[in-house]
Amino acid sequence: MIFAPVIHRAAFSAPRAADLAVQRFLHNTLASPAAPGYSATQDDKSVTLQLDVPGLSREQLQLTIEGNQVRLNSVEGAPRQVQRAWELADEIDVAASSAKLENGVLTLTLAKIVPVSKAAQLAIQ
Repeated sequence: MIFAPVIHRAAFSAPRAADLAVQRFLHNTLASPAAPGYSATQDDKSVTLQLDVPGLSREQLQLTIEGNQVRLNSVEGAPRQVQRAWELADEIDVAASSAKLENGVLTLTLAKIVPVSKAAQLAIQ
């Protein structure tokens, strides 16, 4: 004969703290971006990229923008190597864009080029 303790639970019970902690862990792990230490936000006028680059200074980073492509590389001799590239949906206005490095976080604010209509009216004779 086998005896097993029976635990009586109410019909509805609130989740335990351990269950909530596991849910938060799984959600944060599965919902994180493909590249750790990287986030992107976008609005109608710009795209903002934030990238963790601890231990690197401005002089050790090289940022190149060409059309809708953004490339970030660390220079030779830097304490760590960084090589990232992004291809955005819209072309980037380099003159209106900015890059800021503060406390090991590089923040790129990339302004989108507003498309200009090239439509012209033709007079009918």
